[in-house]
Parts: sequence; C-alpha cells; structure tokens
Amino acid sequence: MFNRLTMRVLPPGPRYTAQLRLWVDGRDLVEETLGQGGRGPYAKWALPADRPSPLSATSEGQRVGLGEPDCTGGCCGYLSVFVQRSGGVVEWSDWQVPYPEVPPPALHFDAEQYDAELARAAADRWWEIYL
Repeated sequence: MFNRLTMRVLPPGPRYTAQLRLWVDGRDLVEETLGQGGRGPYAKWALPADRPSPLSATSEGQRVGLGEPDCTGGCCGYLSVFVQRSGGVVEWSDWQVPYPEVPPPALHFDAEQYDAELARAAADRWWEIYL
C-alpha cells in the first residue's frame, strides 16, 4: 500500500513568503509534525523554475528540509527527511524533527504518482506574482 502525496503552495502571510505544504494521505504533514505555527519550505526553493526540485527523488537519495517550527529552525531544529527512489518506489525515511516532536514513520510513494504531483506543483507558478 502506497502513501499518496499532494502538494499545495500557500500564499504569503504576515511572516512568511509563499510556502509549499505537503499533504500525505490527506493530512498536512508539516502541521501534524510541527504544530499549527510551523511552516513548510519556501515555494521558491522547493519548486525552482531553473533546476530540478530538491524533492526530486533519485537512486542516490538526499536529505531535504520540509519545514521548521514557529520558533524557527535555528532555535529548535528543522523537519527534514531522506528522499530516495528505488525502482518504482519513492521513500521518505530517516526523519529529523525538532525536539521534542516524534518523527513520522517512513513513507512510501508510487514513483509515477510522486513525479506527476511534483511536476504539477512545479508547473503551477501562480505564487510568483508575490515575489
């Protein structure tokens, strides 16, 4: 059974520029892990127009920052995960979470659905009007 990823860019607020929010199986991953004041990665960083997204999954894998708590990552730490592709599966594992939060379990996505969702989110650039 695969998890399902949905990406949405939120408009800028009083404290943050446009940010990417990640829903897994219909649940807001950032809010569930970091609390209501947490923020996701900035859309400009997570969905760049001139290079692949850091969320792109490769066989080598890489650590990707997914957000920070309301008090900032410099204070309490950042939410990050190791993103890696193995055949037709994209896995998010080896979570690092701000203290004292509990890390989410490893997540497994169908690689085709994952790539399609990342491409869809990257192509919808409405938020650039705020830059």
